[in-house]
Amino acid sequence: MTSSNRASFDRQLEDLQNDLLELGGMVEKAIAKSVEALRTRDLDGSREVVADDDKVDKARFDIEEKCILLIAQQQPLAKDLRQIIAILHISVELERMGDYAEGIGKISLLMGDAAPLKPLIDIPRMAGLASSMLHRSLDSLVNRDVDAALAVCDDDDEVDHLYDQVFRELLTFMIEDPKTIQRATYLLWTAHDIERMADRATNVAERVIFSVTGKMPTSTAFKD
Repeated sequence: MTSSNRASFDRQLEDLQNDLLELGGMVEKAIAKSVEALRTRDLDGSREVVADDDKVDKARFDIEEKCILLIAQQQPLAKDLRQIIAILHISVELERMGDYAEGIGKISLLMGDAAPLKPLIDIPRMAGLASSMLHRSLDSLVNRDVDAALAVCDDDDEVDHLYDQVFRELLTFMIEDPKTIQRATYLLWTAHDIERMADRATNVAERVIFSVTGKMPTSTAFKD
């Protein structure tokens, strides 16, 4: 690239990254709002989460279009191309996390005015961890911080542990009283959605690692 082309490319890449961070902020807000609306039985809040998912979808498709256009115009190579591809993949992960938040909103609406089977303690903790993982994975992208991204990957185990705990507890409810099966199932669906959010945040962190090093963290080459 010439110096002028390089400057133009850097500006476009920065704009792309800012768009991605904005999308990440939208998803973080959706996660928090969906779980809080479920916990407090705020059905209007749940409806807002479901409706706002269209904005998340649009933001993801806008980023995708910009990525394709930038590749076509600038024909980037090596780390520049990896960074664009990382942004493209991460936008998809964020959009899916938004879908999970929307799913929790729909679960809340299915529950209607009924109170949750049990006070929600571990599920909000799971959501807080997943949201933190998302936030830190995006920070690692901005800072090109491989160690921070690896730490996000490690935190997925804690979310999995909480999910197993919630699963066992709800299964016990269902075994002891079959009348609780439907209400327990709603919470199982919610916990599963949050567990998948954490998996997606881990995918984001792995993409950050690849964009910086050229190696996926699960590969033999990275471990060497």
